[in-house]
Amino acid sequence: MRNSLRFLLATSLAALSMTLAGGAVRAQPVIDINKGVASSVSIAVPPFSGSDARSSELGPRIAEVVAKDLERSGFFHALTDHYPEPNLNIAVTPQFAAWRGVNVIDLVNGAASTDVDGRLRVDFRLWDVSVGSQLVGAQFTSSPDNWRRVAHKIADAVYQRLTGQGPYFDTRVVFVAESGPRAHRIKRLAIMDQDGANPSYLTNGTYVALNPRFSASNQQITYAAMSKDAVRVYLFDIETGRRETIGSFVGEMAFAPRFSPDGSKVALSVEKNGNTDIYVVDLRSRESHRLTSDPAIDTSPSYSPDGSRIVFTSDRGGKPQLYVMSAEGGNAHRITFDSGQYTTPVWSPKGDLIAATKQTGGQFHIVTLRADGSGEHVLTSSFLDEGPTWAPNGRVLMFSRETPGSGARLWTIDVSGQNERLEPYPGGATDPAWSPLLK
Repeated sequence: MRNSLRFLLATSLAALSMTLAGGAVRAQPVIDINKGVASSVSIAVPPFSGSDARSSELGPRIAEVVAKDLERSGFFHALTDHYPEPNLNIAVTPQFAAWRGVNVIDLVNGAASTDVDGRLRVDFRLWDVSVGSQLVGAQFTSSPDNWRRVAHKIADAVYQRLTGQGPYFDTRVVFVAESGPRAHRIKRLAIMDQDGANPSYLTNGTYVALNPRFSASNQQITYAAMSKDAVRVYLFDIETGRRETIGSFVGEMAFAPRFSPDGSKVALSVEKNGNTDIYVVDLRSRESHRLTSDPAIDTSPSYSPDGSRIVFTSDRGGKPQLYVMSAEGGNAHRITFDSGQYTTPVWSPKGDLIAATKQTGGQFHIVTLRADGSGEHVLTSSFLDEGPTWAPNGRVLMFSRETPGSGARLWTIDVSGQNERLEPYPGGATDPAWSPLLK
């Protein structure tokens, strides 16, 4: 287990609230996110300087991660060499004319140092090269082992200031890591940073792990586990490694658990006597009650961010379609009426959209639509795309994609349908779930 509990962070609150410094600056974000990511802004993140051997080693690595985060968002193109000021001093105003000469619009420079207590301190500045002014400045302090988190925090601050979108780089993703032949597939619960770094396994493969889901309010996971004697639904605390059972189902099937927005409940599907309905478990009392009682298959519940509604999949109309009901189980109504089949719905953290898997015409798609079913937007199409999950800013989606003759891998895409990218995790992976921002 990574030492995230020992992560210490100190920042300039004024800087992180995106207070502007200097003279005339851009009052609004430079990037119009409504146009998607058809074009990118040129940004430079030269190696951060260091004051000693350790910080001199980590400074350039931090800058590299910052640049890669920004590149992967699709909104930026990072200059990686031929810097006009290769040894830029954070205490000195950059030579803006030189940076404009290599077509740089924005510039990030930084300096790393080691405090007397051994902690890593990193200062950074974001500059608007076009008008010659500072946009953001902040300082982060952490254990040296958590230097990547410092880099993600810096990238988040830059991304937020320049796009007006919420941060999402300092996050993790839990997923099902798959290995072995299809007839004897090993499915382990795994976790990694959102950029694919620091992958580790949370289960050992002695049972099949399914449907991991992060709580939106803390670093806790719920997932289903299939063993020879029963299906169990667990809670797993990422920070402490503690696991506890919230349901054990012998002779029954339980799957697709998902937290309520405040983390106090888990909704899930339970198959009893050949009928599958949605139940909810109160995590304080451990009492459960049934939300649906239709003879069809009701599954994959996902709460709206305000906790008032649940979207789910049901074939009560003859084939899998999306329905929305009250969080208490009443007033279920159908919102999709297309010829395709809809599964694995998940509500956006912003509350404006629902993402889902859609199967039609021999292809699988990741789609988004409004809560009333209108405005459907097809983001992806392939042999098998499924299981979307939202980044905490509601801007980026991750999903799994399987191609003929090969295993499933994780991909990301912007909500505009652009910037489709393969995640760097090299192994087979399905069913991703994005964490909230780390603290």
